[in-house]
Amino acid sequence: MEDQTSLRKKAYVIDTNVLIHDPDSVLNFEEHRVIIPMTVLEELDKLKSGKASVSAECRAAIRLIDKILGDAEPDKIRQGVPIWRDITRSHQGTLSVLMDMQDGAKDYLSPELNDNKIINQLVNLQTADINTRVVLVTKDINMRLKARACGLSSEDYQNDQLVSDIKQLARGYHELEGSIWDRVSRVETVQGMGETLHFIPRESLGESLFANQFIIDAEGFVGRVREVDSEKVVLVDLPREQLMNQQAWGLTPRNIHQALALNLLLDPNVHMVSLTGPAGSGKTILALAAAIEMTIVERRFNKIIATRSTPPLAEEHGFLPGTEEEKMDPWLGAISDNIEALHLNDASPSGSIEYVKEKANIQFKALNYIRGRSFQRSLILIDECQNLTPHQMKAIITRAGEGSKVVCLGNLAQIDTPYLSPTSSGLTYMCERFKGFQYGGHLQLHGVPRSILAEYAETNL
Repeated sequence: MEDQTSLRKKAYVIDTNVLIHDPDSVLNFEEHRVIIPMTVLEELDKLKSGKASVSAECRAAIRLIDKILGDAEPDKIRQGVPIWRDITRSHQGTLSVLMDMQDGAKDYLSPELNDNKIINQLVNLQTADINTRVVLVTKDINMRLKARACGLSSEDYQNDQLVSDIKQLARGYHELEGSIWDRVSRVETVQGMGETLHFIPRESLGESLFANQFIIDAEGFVGRVREVDSEKVVLVDLPREQLMNQQAWGLTPRNIHQALALNLLLDPNVHMVSLTGPAGSGKTILALAAAIEMTIVERRFNKIIATRSTPPLAEEHGFLPGTEEEKMDPWLGAISDNIEALHLNDASPSGSIEYVKEKANIQFKALNYIRGRSFQRSLILIDECQNLTPHQMKAIITRAGEGSKVVCLGNLAQIDTPYLSPTSSGLTYMCERFKGFQYGGHLQLHGVPRSILAEYAETNL
């Protein structure tokens, strides 16, 4: 006999942090009833006009809720307004607003906190309608724990989580034991346009391959996937020695993974590069060296836009003294440090640094203030991407105009925001969504070449 709980209707109650994480989340519960507590609307109202990065998400969520509710009567809003689906051109599911508790309702938790206020409402709602399973959807772990303690169902919002375990995230390369040629039954090799291409039967490699993924075997072969379909894989032969001797503004790679990253960064046909890895693995210095090389030497870009997500307390940039660059300096210190590192051996390091900043037109931008802008022929360098939501990541990447390149850097082991995890981070979401994109590449760096001390600390602490 089917479990009775699976036969009950479901009502999903959306917390504020879910709407901030994904303003379109109310559309992602299919045929079920979606409920927005009045407390959540009040929280969105308080946050919508602030200068914090969440204000844009709050306004987007409010606009969508208003669009769905339209001119419905108050009674209809409490009961549920059908949600119009543009894709199917039909109504599916309902959206309703849960009013504050009426007289006589029981408080299970102290109503002084908004989270407790919402939980109290939901417990009373569940008690009044036992035929409906009320599910609280929130990214606040502690709120989920309190809800369960009060007998409510609760869950995380996972609609935009493309992997259930961070170990499933693509590394950007596939390592083979032995020689690749021992696996291949037949191969067609073509020389042309300064490169060697190998046409290999698809079944010979046996892994989920995608464009711009690297293949490395134990005997020194390195190839990059140019094309892949159900029948064949086209590999670009990349001589290992040539990879290790690459240079970008005087910087050479220290290991094969850095060499692969530099290959993606310097490729004019790759417009989107994401680099992940532990602290000190070389993400920032590789990206910066490549950016300077392509801007000053190759003149491929007119400027370098450097930005990063900032902690909540740092978001009120307007209260800090100085220019925008000076305001951002505490948060983009890693960029400045790496510019210095690239010129330590110069006769006049300070003069070289100023020359590079001016010649490459390096601009430090606050992430909150680049929305709505369009950057043409620019290299957009986004640091600390692990702290961005999928919605924020989309808002930033879509700023890239004609002839621009976006480089995203992040360490998924160092997430600083309370409502994100390695699997729900915008960096993880973006890496998975762009997997297979013909003009994009991702690489996970390993090792900590920064210093022997840093490597030991990363391994043992």
